[in-house]
Amino acid sequence: MAASFFSDFGLMWYLEELKKEEFRKFKEYLKQMTLHLELKQIPWTEVKKASREELANLLIKHYEEQQAWNITLRIFQKMDRKDLCMKVMRERTGYTQTYQAHAKQKFSRLWSSKSVTEIHLYFQEEVKQEECEHLDHLFAPTETGKQPRAVVIQGPQGIGKTTLLTKLLTAWSDNKIFRDRFLYAFYFCCRELRELPATSLADLISREWPDPAAPITEIVSQPERLLFVIDSFEELQGGLNEPDSALCDDVMEKRPVQVLLSSLLRRKMLPEASLLVAVQPVCPKALRDRVAISEIYEPRGFNESDRLVYFCCFFQDPKRALEAFNPVRESEQLFSMCQIPLLCWILCTSLKQEMQKGKDLTVTCQSTTSVYSSFIFNVFTPEGAEGPTPQSQRQLKALCSLAAEGMWTDTFEFREGDLRRNGVVDADIPALLGTKVLLKYGERESSYVFLHACVQEFCAALFYLLKSHLDHPHPAVRCVQELLVAHFEKTRRAHWIFLGCFLTGLLNKQEQQKLDAFFGFQLSQEIRQQLYQCLESLGEHGDPQGQVDSLAIFYCLFEMQDPAFVKQAVNLLHKADFHIIDNADLVVSAYCLKYCSSLRKLSFSVQNVFKKEDEHSSTSDYSLVCWHHICSVLTTSGHLTELQVQDSTLSESTFVTWCNQLRHPSCRLQRLGINNVSFAGPSGQLFEVLFYQPDLKYLSFTLTKLSRDDVRSLCDALNYPSGNVEELALVNCFLSPIDCEVLAFLLTNNKKLTYLNVSCNHLDTGLPLLCEALCNPDTVLVYLMLAYCHLSEQCCEYISEMLLHNKSVRYLDLGANVLKDEGLKTLCEALKRPDCRLDSLCLVKCFITAAGCEDLASALISNQNLKILQIGCNEIGDVGVKLLCGALMHPDCRLEVLGLEECGLTSACCKDLASVLTSSKTLQQLNLTLNALDYTGVIVLCEALRHPECSLQVLGLRKTDFDEETQALLMAEEERNPNLTITDDCDTITRVEI
Repeated sequence: MAASFFSDFGLMWYLEELKKEEFRKFKEYLKQMTLHLELKQIPWTEVKKASREELANLLIKHYEEQQAWNITLRIFQKMDRKDLCMKVMRERTGYTQTYQAHAKQKFSRLWSSKSVTEIHLYFQEEVKQEECEHLDHLFAPTETGKQPRAVVIQGPQGIGKTTLLTKLLTAWSDNKIFRDRFLYAFYFCCRELRELPATSLADLISREWPDPAAPITEIVSQPERLLFVIDSFEELQGGLNEPDSALCDDVMEKRPVQVLLSSLLRRKMLPEASLLVAVQPVCPKALRDRVAISEIYEPRGFNESDRLVYFCCFFQDPKRALEAFNPVRESEQLFSMCQIPLLCWILCTSLKQEMQKGKDLTVTCQSTTSVYSSFIFNVFTPEGAEGPTPQSQRQLKALCSLAAEGMWTDTFEFREGDLRRNGVVDADIPALLGTKVLLKYGERESSYVFLHACVQEFCAALFYLLKSHLDHPHPAVRCVQELLVAHFEKTRRAHWIFLGCFLTGLLNKQEQQKLDAFFGFQLSQEIRQQLYQCLESLGEHGDPQGQVDSLAIFYCLFEMQDPAFVKQAVNLLHKADFHIIDNADLVVSAYCLKYCSSLRKLSFSVQNVFKKEDEHSSTSDYSLVCWHHICSVLTTSGHLTELQVQDSTLSESTFVTWCNQLRHPSCRLQRLGINNVSFAGPSGQLFEVLFYQPDLKYLSFTLTKLSRDDVRSLCDALNYPSGNVEELALVNCFLSPIDCEVLAFLLTNNKKLTYLNVSCNHLDTGLPLLCEALCNPDTVLVYLMLAYCHLSEQCCEYISEMLLHNKSVRYLDLGANVLKDEGLKTLCEALKRPDCRLDSLCLVKCFITAAGCEDLASALISNQNLKILQIGCNEIGDVGVKLLCGALMHPDCRLEVLGLEECGLTSACCKDLASVLTSSKTLQQLNLTLNALDYTGVIVLCEALRHPECSLQVLGLRKTDFDEETQALLMAEEERNPNLTITDDCDTITRVEI
């Protein structure tokens, strides 16, 4: 029997086939068999209580592996389980071993086959130990042994996904990984299979088998021991969008390849099999939507030591290797680029070309654009020649035209017709393939791709320096301004990574000289002006929708390496919003912000850059310099009034640097928001900003843990005479009832604080202290938010007392607390009093029923101050709404905004609501979203909306919840009445000023 078959897990698969009673008999036969054979006995107490996995372990532990299997096979025969005996015997005939030998030969050949990077010359084909252990663990058998797994290997083009799969399958064929887990592992490359005619899964398996007579029945007889490896998923046509009815479950049935693979991935065919899928980052949504993914694994490509090894092997001479490597190591962008093996090869090739010409490599390494331009211009210059030939100039122009078309049409595989349309004639193809910039794609003769998507992006950017978009043969190719705007958007095309950066990078003076030398002309001045106009437009019109990615702009300006232009450009921007996730982002952001003096609003996050410092590690000096440049914008930009720092981790040194800038006399912040920020430095330094910033009016902490001392220090600072903070938010800051004592003192003594939001904190028993403080006639608080503070109905007694004595609080949010009808009744006793000054009350999700609406209705009539009532997400139903409507129609009710979203309403309540719409003189906004209304109810509402006495301005309804007829009715009503807005976005409903 094969070595791969000798293990406890291999044995466990067969024990799993036994039913509960059969498994009990197996144990009894085991006791008898070992006695009969006079073998050493396994203690019966251990055998009796053992699970299938444990018994397999015991057999392997106490007997030779061969002997353990012989005993098991004899017991199967005695139990008359001929099917299991046959399975064991068939495996002994060597199907698995035959296939593994074939697979080993195939994947070893693939590993060592010719590739651009020639990576096989420098690195071993074995899977790295950490990768081996991790992937082996992902597919390790569970206790029951049969749960299928679907693992996704996700990463950018060239990171090494296919290389990893090749090494992994080679390791499996050599019994070094997935040992005893899988009898067969089949590799399917979507790029190669998608052009096949209709076929069956059996045919696909046979393509991988060493001879035409693949034992399909035997292979699929244990699907739980099959692994299907699917490479280049993004090439799969249709992207798993077939309806369930189109899928098949018969391995012999011939269907389109995409249907077969979709049937596998969506568990229609061989649902017990395990899956390993390699995909580029742009495609996982289809997988997540349709496939139950067990885990996503991201290959890391070349680590730091791998990069140095590759340089040494590529340049062969260690001195020359270090001469090239050192300037690369100094550049965060280029060093990060080397993580991807193919891009590392491009970089090495470019530097070698420049080295041979005696060029200064530090100049080439100034930007990513410089590396690509050197690479492209050198490969299109004949060896030994001073410059390009007219033919190579024409070929490169044609290639740039092809690249631009591909970027605008999301095309990365080109046929001969595409090449001809863009000026590539058949005679050019051998020369282009010789440059390696263009490659044949897969097995098809007439299909081509660029060496890498980044190379295509560079050539597409270069097109705009050579021609106008109006000269392009494809209408999809747009102008420079549209390219830049699209590149700056957060939701830009998934494949546009460096396009804008390459375009602006080519405007650098050094790059212009390269272009002049190669082509004799370039259009850089025109594009420079268009870039300036684009940024000027962004500055003038702002970014109200939050769609502009400031970091994308920063990267484009960084690539230019033109301080004078960058200084002009960044001062066109009044708002910056960006996320720093690595050192490259930090460097680029710092480079641009150090020139910035016109920002008004800044929002950023810092992740994975500043780790907690200890005696063994510290933030690098260069990173601290970059951080200082970012923080300095607080003092250099005289217009900056709003700062939002979110989702960030700051070390002690970076935290201190930030605090120093906040306290600087030149800082003029009016609003400071700190959201989900952890910092290692002394928090007191942050609170000291209140002593130095008299302009600061708004201070917000969200998801930022504050200790007892932190809260006390903050409140002390807020009470400092020079402080002018009017709005304070401490949302989800881990406050406790103990903190209410300090907050109460703040409310009593501070005569400037008008807004306090302490939502999402556990304050229940501390509430009496807050309410007692607010009973003080000298308090000035207007807005009080206590949502999700674990308040109970008993707390309403203290709140009611406060409402009767306080004359300043006008807005009260008690949402997401368990107040119930009992608590509401207590509140309403205070609301009914004419001296209650409350204007706005939020009771969303407070467990109120229709019974509570009777008290609420009475309060609405008695209290003419109440303008806004939010009572959504309570099961008040049609009965509760009827009670509220009765109050709303009363002439003494002054309500202007009513929120009834998700209240269990039906169309039966629409008649009551319609009566309100036609009689109320004050109601302006009504939110009915997430209720079960239908066409009949909407008709009633629309009739009321047309009434001349109806004053409603905003109606909350989600149009997409209705059928086409009802949607048309709502749109017609909105069109008829220009003063009416029907919206499903509750946040856009205008709040009435109080």
